Amino acid sequence: MFSQSKGNETNIKLPFSFIAFSMFAMVLSQLLLLLNGEQLISGTYRIPAIWSAAHLFILGWALMVAMGAMYQLVPVAFLTPIWNEKFGFAQFSVTAVGIAAFAATLYISPQDALIPGILTLTGILMFLFQMFMTLKSQAKPNILTLFVGSALISLLAAVILGIMLVLSIRTGFASNHYQVIFKSHLVMGTAGWFTLLIFGFSYKMVPMFSLSHGYSMKPAPFIFTIYFSGIIALLLSIIFNSHLIQSTGTFLLFAGFLLFTWHIKKIIDKRVKKNLDRPFMFALLAIGCGAAIHLLTFVISAAGLLPKFAGPLLFLYLIAWIAFSIIGYLYKIVPFLWWTYKYSKEIGKQKVPSLKEMMDERMALPLFILFTAGVFILVFSFTAKWMYLFYLGQVLLLIAATLFSMTIAKVIRK
Repeated sequence: MFSQSKGNETNIKLPFSFIAFSMFAMVLSQLLLLLNGEQLISGTYRIPAIWSAAHLFILGWALMVAMGAMYQLVPVAFLTPIWNEKFGFAQFSVTAVGIAAFAATLYISPQDALIPGILTLTGILMFLFQMFMTLKSQAKPNILTLFVGSALISLLAAVILGIMLVLSIRTGFASNHYQVIFKSHLVMGTAGWFTLLIFGFSYKMVPMFSLSHGYSMKPAPFIFTIYFSGIIALLLSIIFNSHLIQSTGTFLLFAGFLLFTWHIKKIIDKRVKKNLDRPFMFALLAIGCGAAIHLLTFVISAAGLLPKFAGPLLFLYLIAWIAFSIIGYLYKIVPFLWWTYKYSKEIGKQKVPSLKEMMDERMALPLFILFTAGVFILVFSFTAKWMYLFYLGQVLLLIAATLFSMTIAKVIRK
C-alpha cells in the first residue's frame, strides 16, 4: 500500500515539515503566555488560554520537534530505515491538523476539544506505529532501544491520560479521579516521554558533537533503572496520595539524573574535539539545569511543599531542561541535515559552503543569553508575584523564540 524507504536516509522534507510547524507553535505559545500574564502570576493555570498555550508548546513545538528529529535520527542511531515515508507524511498532516485544532478548541471552547483531541491522538498513534515498525526491524537492540522504546510507551500513556481528561471535562467521566489522571498525565509526558527520549539520543549526539571515543556505556542500564523506578514511584504516590512515596520517587529521579550527568561528563572527558561549540554547550547547560531542578524538586518534596511549588518547578522543567536541550541540539542538527541534503554530493564538483557557514554562530550566544535570562526572570517573578518582571521575562522569551525560529528558517535558504 505504501512505498518503503530506501537505505537509511530519510527524505529531508519529512523531518523539516515537523520542524517548520513546531517553530510557528513555539512563537504562538509564548505570545499567548505573554497575553495571560496576570493569571499565571496569580497561580491560575487551569484556564482555556493557558491550556492552549501549554499544549501548543508541549505538543505543537516540543513533540513535533521530537517526532521530526526521530524520523532523521532513528535510522542513524538504530541502523534501520524508516518503515514508510509516505505514511510519515500522512502522519504529519493528521498530527499537525489535530494539534492546531486541539489548541484552538481549548482556547475557544474546551468542552468541545474531544474530537480534535482524538485527531491528535490518531496522529500520535500513527507515529508510534511507524516507530514500532521501524524499531522492529532493528538487527540487534541496544541500550538506546530501551530508552527510546520506554519513551514511546510513556508518550502513549500520556496521550491516553490526556484524552481521559478531555472526556472528564466533557462528560464527567472519572471526575472523582481527575487530579490523579491530570498529575499522572504530567509525569508521563515530561519525565516519561521527553526525559527518557533526551537521555537516549544524548548517548548518540554527545559523542558525535564532542568527537568522543573509548567511553563505557555500562552505567546506562543503571541510569535507566533508577530513573524509571522514580517515575513508577511518583505515579504510585499520586495514586495513593503518599508523601513518603513521593519523596522516594523524587529522590530516585534526582539520583538517576545525577548519574546521567556524571556519565555524560565521563563521555565528554574522552573527547578529541578541544573546543565545544556554543549550541552544544547550551545543550550541556540544560543537563546541568536538569540536575539542579531534580535536586530542588526532591528537597521541596521532602519538606512537604511540592504542591505549593509544583507550577514553577514544572515550568523550569519544561523550559530549562527540556526546551534548552531541544534548542541546543536543534541548532546543531538542522544545519547538518540541510548541508548533507543539499551539498554533500557536490563536494569536489563545485565550491560549497562549510557546515559552520550554514548557521550563524554569532547569533548563538545572544540567543542563549536571551533564553536563559528570560527563564530565570520569570521564575523570580512567579516567586515574588511581580507583574513587570513577568512581562520582562516573557518578552525576552518571545523575542528569543522568534529569533531562533528565524535563524532555523534561514538555514534552508543557503
